[in-house]
Amino acid sequence: MLALTRRRKIAILIAVDLILILLATIAGYIFLSPFILIPFSFIWRLCLSSMLFYLVFGYIFRVFTRINRYTNLREIIAILLATTGTVLGNAVYLLSFNDAFSKRLIFFTYILSAFFIILIRLAWRLFVERKNMRAKDKDQPVKQTLIVGAGEGGRILYNSFLGSKTAGDIHVIGFVDDDPNKQKMYLSNVKVLGKIEDIPQLVEKYNVEMVTIAIPSLSRKKIHEIFDLLGNEKVTVNTMPSMEEMAAGKLNISTLKEIDVVDLLGRDEVELDVDSIKDQITNKTILVTGAGGSIGSEITRQVIQFNPRQLILLGHGENSIYLIHRELINQFKDRTTEVIPIIADIQNREKIFDIMGKYQPEIVYHAAAHKHVPLMEFNPREAVRNNIYGTKNVAEAAKANTVEHFVMVSTDKANNPPNVMGATKRIAEMIVTGMNEKGTTKFSAVRFGNVLGSRGSVIPLFREQLANGGPLTVTDFRMTRYFMTIPEASRLVIQSGALANGGEVFVLDMHEPVKILDLAKNMVRLSGYTEDDIEIVETGIRPGEKLYEELLLDKERSEEQVHDQIFVGNVNGYSLDKVLEFVEYLPQNDEQLAKEVVNFANLSNK
Repeated sequence: MLALTRRRKIAILIAVDLILILLATIAGYIFLSPFILIPFSFIWRLCLSSMLFYLVFGYIFRVFTRINRYTNLREIIAILLATTGTVLGNAVYLLSFNDAFSKRLIFFTYILSAFFIILIRLAWRLFVERKNMRAKDKDQPVKQTLIVGAGEGGRILYNSFLGSKTAGDIHVIGFVDDDPNKQKMYLSNVKVLGKIEDIPQLVEKYNVEMVTIAIPSLSRKKIHEIFDLLGNEKVTVNTMPSMEEMAAGKLNISTLKEIDVVDLLGRDEVELDVDSIKDQITNKTILVTGAGGSIGSEITRQVIQFNPRQLILLGHGENSIYLIHRELINQFKDRTTEVIPIIADIQNREKIFDIMGKYQPEIVYHAAAHKHVPLMEFNPREAVRNNIYGTKNVAEAAKANTVEHFVMVSTDKANNPPNVMGATKRIAEMIVTGMNEKGTTKFSAVRFGNVLGSRGSVIPLFREQLANGGPLTVTDFRMTRYFMTIPEASRLVIQSGALANGGEVFVLDMHEPVKILDLAKNMVRLSGYTEDDIEIVETGIRPGEKLYEELLLDKERSEEQVHDQIFVGNVNGYSLDKVLEFVEYLPQNDEQLAKEVVNFANLSNK
C-alpha cells in the first residue's frame, strides 16, 4: 500500500474538488433544465472553464495546501474566495462566446460548488474527530482535563486535541475563564464551567486529573494562585505546548509543558535596559571567570547575544568549559564573536596576569568562586585561596591592564556571615570595591541570593530525591532563602555592570524570601505526588548555615535605586590597605583560619 505523502494528499484533494465542481455543474443543469433551455456545448465549456479557473484561484488562495482536519473559518473563507474567483472568471470567459449563455447556471454552479467543497472539508474534520474519540473510548484510559482560558489559546488547544491522532489520553470536560461574559457559554461545543476560583469545586465534581493553562500571557503570579487553589489535590498542572507541536497533530500528555518550580516564584521575568548594555558590550572583548559554572555560563549566553568581538571563557574545570564552549559555537553560529576557551586557575597569579595581558579585555565578569557553605566549613584554606586570593589576582590583573569594568558576582551570604564561605566573599567584596580609583578600572560587586537550579543548590537535590522516591530532606522547617532564576540573576549582573560608576556593591531585588519547606511541598505536588506519597523530613542545620539570609544589614540599606530591581548598598567595610594587610598574614591552622576570617568579615560591618 502506497504511503500518502503530502504531494499525494494534495493531488487527491485537487481531484476530489474538481469532481465536486463537475457534479455541481451537472446538478445545476438537471435542476434548471425543466425551466430554461441550456445548450449541451455550453455545459461542457462551463465544466472545463470552472475546473481550470478553480485550479488557478485555488492555488492563489492556498486551498490545496491547508491541513483539512483543522478546517475552520479561515479555510472556509479561502474556499469562498477561490470559488468566487472561479465564477467571475467563467463570466468573463463565456461572454466572449456568441452562443447561448446562462447566467443562472453559472451562479447556481457557484453556489453548489462552494457548498459541496466546504461540506466535504467539514465532513472530513468531523470524521477525524469522531475517529479519535472512538480510539479514546476504546483503547486507553483518559485524563479528565480542565482548560484554563476560554480565549483563542483555549480554542486552538482544544481543537488541536480533537484533530490529533495522539491525544487519545486526554478528555476535556470544560473551560474556566474569569471573563464574566464567557460564563455558561460554549467554545467549540464545550462549556465554560466557571471562573478560575471555581477550579477546586470543579476538580471534585468532575474528578479532574489535569489542569492545562491555555493563556500564554498569564503571569507567574496567577499561575502560582492556580497552583495554590488546588491545595494538596493529586492534579497535574501544565501549560499548552508550542504551536508547532499542535500544528503537527502530535499531542499527548507528554507534550504538554510541565509547570516548573520557577513558575511558582510569583514574579515575571526582569526587563533589561538593552541599549545601555549593547553600548557597553558590542564589539568589545569580554572575559568571564568561572565560565563553566551555573552563573558564569549563563552570563556568557547572555553576553554573546550583544555581539562582543571576543568572549573569553575562563575556568578551572576542563569538562565544564568544553561544554559551554561547544554550546556557544553551535547555538550562535550566526554571530561573528570569537569564543576562546581557557583552562586556568584564578589562584595562579602569573597565569591570570598573562591572560589579561594577552587579550586586553574591556570587561571582566568575575563569577569564579567556591560557594558551597558546609563544604567550605571543612575546607577553609581552599575557600580563602580561591575566594580571596583568587579574586585579588583577577582584580589586580584587571587593574594592571586597564580593564574598563570589573564586576564581581557576590552573594547574600556575605552579609553578617557566620560561615567561612560568606566571610571570604565579604572580604573579596572589600578588595574589589577598595581597588576602585577615579580614572581607572570601575570595580563593582553584585549581591544576590540563591539561584534556582544551580549546581549545589536545593532544587537539583530535591529532584534527585524525588526520582529516588523520597524522602525530601529539609535541614530546618523554619529556614527561608531568597531565590532567583539563573537567567534573571545573570541579566541583572550584566545590567549592574552597565550602570556602575565604580566602588558600588549592587544588591538585586530578590522579592520575598521563600520557605524551603514550601519549596519542597511544591516540588512534590509538581511531580504528581501528594505529601502522603513523598515524605518531607527535617535533618538539622548543617555547619555554617543560617536560618534566614539577609541581603543587607539595616544600616547598609540605601534609598538609591539605579534600576527597577537593582539597589546600591551603603557597604563600606575596611580600607583596602587594612584588608590586604589582614589577608597577607593569615594563619595556616584551619580552625584558627576560619575563626579569624569570620571575625574580620563581621567586624568590618560594625
